[in-house]
Amino acid sequence: MFNNRVKIKTLLTGDALTGSEVIVMGWVRNFRNNQFIDLNDGSTNQNIQVVVALDLLDDATRKRITTGASMRVKGAVVPSLGKGQKVEVKASSVEILGDSDAEKYPLQPKKHSLEFLREIAHLRFRTNTFGAVFRIRHSLAFAIHQFFNEKGFIYLHTPIITASDAEGAGEMFRVTTLPTDNPPRNEDGSINYKEDFFGKSTNLTVSGQLEGELGAMAFSEIYTFGPTFRAENSNTTRHLAEFWMIEPEMAFYDLEDNMNLAESFIRHIIKYVVEHNYDDLEFLDRRLAEEEKQLPQDKRSEMGLLQKLEFVLNNDFERITYTEAIDILLASPAYKKKKFQYEVKWGVDMQSEHERYLVEKHFKKPVIVTNYPKDIKSFYMRLNDDGQTVAAMDILAPGIGEIVGGSQREERLDKLEERMEQMHIPAEEMSWYLDTRRFGTVPHAGFGLGFERIVLFVTGMTNIRDVIPFARTPKNCEF
Repeated sequence: MFNNRVKIKTLLTGDALTGSEVIVMGWVRNFRNNQFIDLNDGSTNQNIQVVVALDLLDDATRKRITTGASMRVKGAVVPSLGKGQKVEVKASSVEILGDSDAEKYPLQPKKHSLEFLREIAHLRFRTNTFGAVFRIRHSLAFAIHQFFNEKGFIYLHTPIITASDAEGAGEMFRVTTLPTDNPPRNEDGSINYKEDFFGKSTNLTVSGQLEGELGAMAFSEIYTFGPTFRAENSNTTRHLAEFWMIEPEMAFYDLEDNMNLAESFIRHIIKYVVEHNYDDLEFLDRRLAEEEKQLPQDKRSEMGLLQKLEFVLNNDFERITYTEAIDILLASPAYKKKKFQYEVKWGVDMQSEHERYLVEKHFKKPVIVTNYPKDIKSFYMRLNDDGQTVAAMDILAPGIGEIVGGSQREERLDKLEERMEQMHIPAEEMSWYLDTRRFGTVPHAGFGLGFERIVLFVTGMTNIRDVIPFARTPKNCEF
């Protein structure tokens, strides 16, 4: 059997294998003094040192041990005399599995900028930074499934191709098999979608929420976790055209139940990563501290990465209404000294600078804001008794602002139809959705969490393109 290797993380985290013979495989990070190979297999940022006796290899083989080359090493696990690790492997045989041209390999053992690494995204996984980021991304995904599974939720796969626009945003990618140069047209010149594959206009989903509500009306509690798409022409550090969303929907839930679930959910997944990826978090904490040294004092974070995560775990989330939030902002020194870039008044959609002020300056803890003006929220959110606000909630976190958005859904058929009419959403096309209100409607709620947003928050990275394996952004669709 070829793959009878021991992972490097296993070698470095226990003493049980000391004195035994093992096989390790990985990629060369560095080769020093013709004897010492730093080998890494991606299971951890830490390398295992392989010691190669000078008489073990011929010159031709030794010259093939270059940065990026892959190899299979057989040898004894012995106590290490060097600093930084307990054990090393004293090689008895070395086999080069794949050569790497040292002159052409772009990842030499030196520091590379994140901008450069985005240009070689197919190789950036082999760096310490991206090794840590994507191991944490994996752990977060596992913790999400674990959380909902333990609570008895059903994992529902909602469609990627859909005829609905859940958010009413209109920024959608069209899906069609019609010829783009000469599509069939109706008499009025509009495109005749009856000749298209699905017989109607379709698009890539912007959210699985509406279909998720259908599942909740049968299973009580479901969650979705899948890709969503926005054709928003935004070249920013916070936007992607393709990203992943977690969207639980729960029957027999009101707004308070929704907030309670979202808060415990955030705590669970962060706690899981702190417990299972502490080495990666420590590395990213040090990396972030080094990065921030280059910034002016007023641009630096008040907390380090690990401190920020502990801050979320150890503080109950403050709960305030949107009206209270606006009052706090209007009374703030930042507003009075005109330090906010965006307008503050009742009825505006709060910007990241406002959200971060509430979290980082005023309350100094995570904040849940509720009861937003209906005019800045979606049609499906439950209208409050005041007729002006809806039972919405956003969770705001330090360093990033909004991280979760949700609401109690409008379960009253007449109110929902009235709201759809006001927002020019055709009721006949949404008849399937309205059936959930016609047949056994119940109070229900849900929320959405952009997966890359939580990965950004937990890793301390500052550009969302660095927390997804292959970013899809305007004018960019590599790989």
